[in-house]
Amino acid sequence: MAPADDGTRAKWLERLWKAYQDDDIPYLESLGDHWGELCASPEVASHWADELIETCKLAWNPDPALRGYFEGTTNCLSALLVAGRHEELLELLDMAPYKMWHYRMYGVKALAAMGRKAEAIRYAEEGRGLNDSPVAIARACEEVLLSSGLAEEAYVKYGLVANQAGTYLAWFRAVAKKYPHKSKAEVLADLVANTPGDEGKWFAAAKSAKLFDEAIVLANRTPCSPQTLTRAARDFEEKNPTFALEAGMAALRWLVDGFGYEITGADVLAAYSHTMKAAEHAGVVEETRARIRALVSRETFGKRFVTRVLGRYLQLS
Repeated sequence: MAPADDGTRAKWLERLWKAYQDDDIPYLESLGDHWGELCASPEVASHWADELIETCKLAWNPDPALRGYFEGTTNCLSALLVAGRHEELLELLDMAPYKMWHYRMYGVKALAAMGRKAEAIRYAEEGRGLNDSPVAIARACEEVLLSSGLAEEAYVKYGLVANQAGTYLAWFRAVAKKYPHKSKAEVLADLVANTPGDEGKWFAAAKSAKLFDEAIVLANRTPCSPQTLTRAARDFEEKNPTFALEAGMAALRWLVDGFGYEITGADVLAAYSHTMKAAEHAGVVEETRARIRALVSRETFGKRFVTRVLGRYLQLS
């Protein structure tokens, strides 16, 4: 938060408020969620809450003829929270004509701030609407439990859902980092069980945790990116040839079955090459070539692309 005297901050907030009200696109939509923090003190936040609360009440009037939309609703809720006016915040939320997590999350924070943590979790759970994010609700509940020192309960009830990320690898790392009392094998197993049908997508997470046996099992249960498997074969062909060989075989298996995104002949050759290099390091060249030949010979997908690419290497007609 940028330091400023009270007069300067008051001017900043007025300018921000005007920009927020004039923002039709909107670029500043999330600004309201941070209004209390921008006030930088409970006193300033309380002043803004006083400025906004009556309009909020009017917008949430029980009479539908008087009810309307107020763009400063989250600004008001955020200001009430930072001002410590928790009971007023909860009373205001009780006036809302509909349940919406974007508003009710302030009630959860208010209850937690008052030490009513069990009630905060019930409030969050009761506020689930059809369009609300289960991840956001899980994160709020997880935070309440962790702040109470209830790490095991937080993990079991919310930890897996709350830490979803952009990739399965990032998801695994987020859970493992937040819950260090859990072994990586246990975290992986729980995440896999929580996402039936996506087992193959956890291959990279298992590999990063050096759970190599589990990684190969996962890679063969449901489709896994052939390129990802080939990179694993390449990276481990010397330091862990057994793992690299099986990763390469899994890559070839999914290629034969027609899986993969924008597959080229180079992808097929890379999978074959790194699998055979791993086989050399493991001392099982002929056995591996026979396995690959048997695998490719059963290809029926499309125009038998893998067979056409590797035919001359495997002496296939």
